[in-house]
Amino acid sequence: MTLIVVATFAVFALLGMPLAFTLGFASLGALYAADIEFLVLPQRMMHAVDNFPLMAIPLFMLAGELMVKAGIMQRLIDFANSIVGRVHGGLAHVTIVAGMILAAVSGAAVACASALGATMVPALRKHYEDGYSSAVICSAANLGPIIPPSNAMIVYALMAGSSVSVGGLFMAGVVPGLILTTGFMGLASFISWRRGYSLTGEKFNLMNVLRQSRKAFIIFMMPVIVVGGIVGGVFTATEGAAIAVVYAVAVGFFITRALKLSDLPGALFRAAVTSAMVGALIAFAATVTFVFTIDMVPLKLSEMIQGFTSNPLVFMLLVMVMLIVVGMFIESNAAYIMLVPLFAPIAVAYNIDPLLFGFLFVLNLVAGMMTPPVGVLLFVMCGITRISMSELIRSSWPFIALQYVVLGLCMVFPDLVTWLPRYLGF
Repeated sequence: MTLIVVATFAVFALLGMPLAFTLGFASLGALYAADIEFLVLPQRMMHAVDNFPLMAIPLFMLAGELMVKAGIMQRLIDFANSIVGRVHGGLAHVTIVAGMILAAVSGAAVACASALGATMVPALRKHYEDGYSSAVICSAANLGPIIPPSNAMIVYALMAGSSVSVGGLFMAGVVPGLILTTGFMGLASFISWRRGYSLTGEKFNLMNVLRQSRKAFIIFMMPVIVVGGIVGGVFTATEGAAIAVVYAVAVGFFITRALKLSDLPGALFRAAVTSAMVGALIAFAATVTFVFTIDMVPLKLSEMIQGFTSNPLVFMLLVMVMLIVVGMFIESNAAYIMLVPLFAPIAVAYNIDPLLFGFLFVLNLVAGMMTPPVGVLLFVMCGITRISMSELIRSSWPFIALQYVVLGLCMVFPDLVTWLPRYLGF
């Protein structure tokens, strides 16, 4: 049955069918070959999506949409510009810092890329080449699934079961997220210096920093309240996402006064469409997981890997190399749903820290969102800036390489990932 799933999936994927339906047809073929009633298919699909924690995903997406409509981007840009605007690559730094802060609001890379692209591209184009500008925005957007709250980590925790908590994964991403942000900024400075880009922004002024900090304070409080409440056990991730929506509405209507009633239907529609895509992937992938379970794939895979090596580091290295290849061709949510149930139990058998393995899994597939040929962020930015894919890829490879360097550092020095969540009791 497993061979039928793999073969059917490969054929339909190559024909260009959406991955969710490709998974559905693959499992349908396996059930037919095994003479199992098709009634199992809707039952498994409903069981997969009838899950309370999944509600956090559309709510966080809606909160991100509302905060962007509430006019937070200009406040974030002004704040970042007051701190890092007047250095080599200053406007790139502003984009990266704004992306880091926006990541703590939306939790999704595509949402960050759309918001940053719409607001930063005109200014970046005045000073930098289009390829470099787009690569900087892609890198800043990729902080979305790393810095909490993260939709990717919610999906991973759901697929991994009770072995890992959402709050623990959120905290695991804090230190590596800050390292990535610093690395992106350092790389942007080096490239800008080498290419002789002009300085942008105003000189550092403490009074201006304080003024912009006061304006942006209300935005900073959202991730503090939401993530702090989840980590502190005050409310669940789903309840935290609902609070984020209420917070975003309050900020938009009463603080910035930029959000209008006419903006709500569009924000709800966009959040619903994106959530439906994720929900369809989860539902159809659950049927594939069911087929794998019947065929005892997890047990066979575990025995095969453990027979090959007893070294946990070698196992992690093998999985990470495989995920690099997977990330080049398969959308990240589909990869989480298909592969986490297979590899998370094996990692536990190797006595690998579930938080470490989970974060490395997420970081690897997040980096894959910028790797050709199927890097979703590359397509998003090409659509916004109208540049060629080849030009964007040429400018993106240093930022892609940096993400894999940080992945390697986290493997070699696991305390970078586990220290903060363990300190907080996860």
